[in-house]
Amino acid sequence: MIFGAIAVGLLVGALLFYLFYLGTPSRQVLAQVNGEKITLEEFNKEIANVEDPLRQMYREEPQPFLEEMIVKKLLLQEAKRQGISPPIRTYKDKDKDALSPEDFLIAELMKKQFSTPPTVTKEEIKNFYAMFKGQVGGKSLEQLSPAIEQLIREGKQREQLSVYIEQLRGNAKIEIDQIRLQKIAAKPPELNTEDDFKKALASGRPVLVNFGANNCLPCRQLRPVLKEVSKEYGEKASILVIDVYKYQELARQHKIMALPTLVFFDSKGKEVFRHMGIMDKENIVAKLEEIGMAS
Repeated sequence: MIFGAIAVGLLVGALLFYLFYLGTPSRQVLAQVNGEKITLEEFNKEIANVEDPLRQMYREEPQPFLEEMIVKKLLLQEAKRQGISPPIRTYKDKDKDALSPEDFLIAELMKKQFSTPPTVTKEEIKNFYAMFKGQVGGKSLEQLSPAIEQLIREGKQREQLSVYIEQLRGNAKIEIDQIRLQKIAAKPPELNTEDDFKKALASGRPVLVNFGANNCLPCRQLRPVLKEVSKEYGEKASILVIDVYKYQELARQHKIMALPTLVFFDSKGKEVFRHMGIMDKENIVAKLEEIGMAS
């Protein structure tokens, strides 16, 4: 009887430990990299260091951010495998600019792995210059050679790093809990529909349409500006945001080639101006007034 009571007690204790410790949402495992876990708690801690709107984008699509964490884990594991150790610090160290132990390990691994910068030939520089000669404002090859050489070298370094990471991934055992990842994904903001677009063009007011997407960082950076304009001038002009991936035919009809693209329509629904990229509030309001918005 005593042993039976002890067994029951141990079982209850184990269940409580699971429910209140391992079973808590923050300790849920999102991925495993060679047996090392990446928990939801770690994910939330890392993503808290990212500034909005990029952080919100990662919240809505957590897979890319989790992939970054997986790569970091792989690099740390490889650094430790090669015997690289973090520097020894004392409690007196107060250098705010000093790398964290993890970042130090990765930096040292990169130095060791890519100790020799990739070579850039004169032929590569000439070919690069010839390709973009019409876009350099008449500057000579001699003038631009150092900058071109640096650009080509950085491109090769990125390529080498990409190949190296793919090799590490290929030799690693990586498991991702896709179901759990989907559950933690935040709902993306609702954008305007094609019907909203048609109604706006028929409203008799000037219209500004931001052709963009939820996964486009400049598009997201522009939205607070558009929200301000809409709040102040919403009775005089229609301000819309259209997702080009959801309404691809609409994007094709209006020849959208880059994101974001701001397209201005007059009160008759005719396109009168467009701007690719971010535009500040002052210029947006000025353009709306120029095309007929009452001041």
